[in-house]
Amino acid sequence: MLNGEGYRASLDDGRSVYIRGERIENMARYAPVAATIDRIARTYDRGYDPAPGATNPLLAAPRSAEEFRERLAQLHGEDLMLHVTYQSLMALLTAAGRIEQDFPEGAARVRAYVEDCRRRDVRMVQCITDSKGDRSRSAGAQTDPDQYLHVVERRDDGVVIRGAKLHISGAAIAHELMVMPTKRMKPGEEEYAVACGVAVNTPGVKIVSTMPDQPGDADPREFPLSWDRVLPEALIVFDDVFVPNERIFLDGHVASSAAFAHSLGLWERLSATGGQVRRAEQAVGLAQLIAEANGTERIPHIRDKVNDLVLHATLLRATFDAALVKSREDSDGILIPDELNTNAAKVLAGEGWAAVVARLVDIAGGSTMTAPSPLDFDHPDVAEHLDKYMSGVDGISGIYRARLFHLIKNMTADGFGGWLNVTTIHAGGGLYAQRLVMRKHFDMDSAKATALALLGGVNPVQAERAGAPAGGIAR
Repeated sequence: MLNGEGYRASLDDGRSVYIRGERIENMARYAPVAATIDRIARTYDRGYDPAPGATNPLLAAPRSAEEFRERLAQLHGEDLMLHVTYQSLMALLTAAGRIEQDFPEGAARVRAYVEDCRRRDVRMVQCITDSKGDRSRSAGAQTDPDQYLHVVERRDDGVVIRGAKLHISGAAIAHELMVMPTKRMKPGEEEYAVACGVAVNTPGVKIVSTMPDQPGDADPREFPLSWDRVLPEALIVFDDVFVPNERIFLDGHVASSAAFAHSLGLWERLSATGGQVRRAEQAVGLAQLIAEANGTERIPHIRDKVNDLVLHATLLRATFDAALVKSREDSDGILIPDELNTNAAKVLAGEGWAAVVARLVDIAGGSTMTAPSPLDFDHPDVAEHLDKYMSGVDGISGIYRARLFHLIKNMTADGFGGWLNVTTIHAGGGLYAQRLVMRKHFDMDSAKATALALLGGVNPVQAERAGAPAGGIAR
């Protein structure tokens, strides 16, 4: 296993990372992510076990719904990189069971790779979304074949891949890239049906990252949510990258090409929703706290807005819990979350967050954007004035109220708030994809039968096709 210092040292491995026009030689010394690196290092230290063969228990598959719930809560309390690694490993193991029949050798490689990653205690990110070029064309119909990652050469000992993957959170500070097709490929698109594990420092991998709009020396009082959670986002170029056979999980098997994306979508949506449930409940608390500080908590329209937030948080929590309670074991004994409720919860979270933000900001007021920095309260020239004029009802200090405003801003309106707005919708695929999976797993036959019972239990269209009388309408 790695400890914190071992993690820091592991980032100086020759990887090619570019941020704002600069090649970053060592991410462990890159100031804008220093607090995030510190947080990850502390997580490593807390989980470190020097015993031979020890692995992090948080990366093990849960065996019960209660363990599932506890595991996700623990992961949300740690750093995001550990959480993303957990999603990735669970998605790989789920996919292994789904490709077993089509490509048993690939399934065996997946399981061996997962165990190797656990043993080395690495952090992993997910590479799924291609650059896609002309979105009206499929992978095999692109003018430029590199717009979807594909195999350009097959050798006895492996393959060479070329292309790019977008929207990769944390790639610059991870160790492994889990690469997979973005969707199901068709016959004739075998070169695009490739899934594999790639180390970030593999020759030909170029990680071009962007950073949220937050200073590298962010103060926890001004950025209470994000100061040590900022992750670089990345566009990753695979410029003729060689992948050895033991790291190839799928190669040309179009029938199984969607297995990895579907498995990842399930786990990423569940994990993301777990965080969104917690954030929805935090939004309720923030709305009530700022209303009390402002002296507006008894105003009817403020109470109604808080009630709306309570309803959203409650429905989201109930649907998320149903995804865990209705989970089932797969052939490997891994507990798989319920697909219907996982996707329903993710849709609720994604479509409801904009309304949460609107109500929270409306309750708080314009100081969400204009409150002085908590750092200004440290300056002797203005501290007394700020504490006086930013105060609320009796007993509520100016600094307390200002810190509430900055917390609300960090959640809803600054660079990190914008990141939350986008990822709440797009984490695990867009809302349309989540709705499709939700519909697929809904028991439509049962719903139709329930409705037909109101018509006397006979479907006229089916009866006519069978040559039987349709019957009458129940009265």
